[in-house]
Amino acid sequence: MSSIICKQIYKKIKQYDTIVIARHIGPDPDAIASQTSLKETIKKTFPNKNVYAVGTNVSKFKFYGNLDRLPDSDLSHALLITCDVPNIERIDGALIKDFKEVIKIDHHPFEENFGALEWIDVSASSTSQMLLELIFDTKLILTKHVAENLFLGIVSDSDRFLLSYTSSKTFSLISQLIEKTNIDIGELYHKLYERPISEVKFQGYLSENLTITDSGLGYVKITSEVLKKYNVDTATPANMINSFNYIKEILVWTFITYDEKNAIYKVNIRSKGPIINEIASKYNGGGHKFASGVRTSNAEIIENLLKDLDNVCKEYQETII
Repeated sequence: MSSIICKQIYKKIKQYDTIVIARHIGPDPDAIASQTSLKETIKKTFPNKNVYAVGTNVSKFKFYGNLDRLPDSDLSHALLITCDVPNIERIDGALIKDFKEVIKIDHHPFEENFGALEWIDVSASSTSQMLLELIFDTKLILTKHVAENLFLGIVSDSDRFLLSYTSSKTFSLISQLIEKTNIDIGELYHKLYERPISEVKFQGYLSENLTITDSGLGYVKITSEVLKKYNVDTATPANMINSFNYIKEILVWTFITYDEKNAIYKVNIRSKGPIINEIASKYNGGGHKFASGVRTSNAEIIENLLKDLDNVCKEYQETII
């Protein structure tokens, strides 16, 4: 099935002279890697096409590739491709109404139909894995830089192949990737995980201030003052949340970060068993069963969310006793 839809996507790419590629707001490495890699492989395969990767720049992800401003020209005859975006509200840098057609490539559970052509694979470890499959199933050209980006996207979203949706297909695609491009895995891991001492100290703060309920919910509320004290940005907690996967006493854990500039709370949630994306959706968030998020400007919602997460931990404990 995926081979058929890959060929359909490739046919659409060939058809359009102008292509815009977007990903979700508040990007993680998978979102950035899949977006910039798709731009680069299209440009390498079709040098005469106008291809733009749009959205807010994130300085720590610059090594994946440059992002572009949305062109001022009429886009009514252009193609929009979204990577790693389950719903319209989370698309960063583009409006679907401006484009003739939209293609969605995503590995999140289905939330909303917005593409004439949608490829959703919830069994994939990452959207980067899906992009690698797209390249291998079509005539798109795999450069070494694209290979490096997609490897980093897969590694990041699978938490170094530790999460449950890492499959034999993931390893098969990675094996082909390494065989074809001979990328330096050690150097790439260093690039992905190297951190300044300020972030290491901030992780210590998170550990010291983690509240754990009797039900197994762990949470930290992170103020703008704390971010300033440790000289880290609002994206840093999200990049650290998987490091708390091995705490024996917690089933679900969440970091609640206040973004003073945008006056919103950014909530990252992870789970070792209880299903959390249904709760996230209740508060206009979403994601995977065990990895989700919410954004809200309402502090009261945060308290209700924590209560619901605590309850889902209680219910889960009752099923395993």
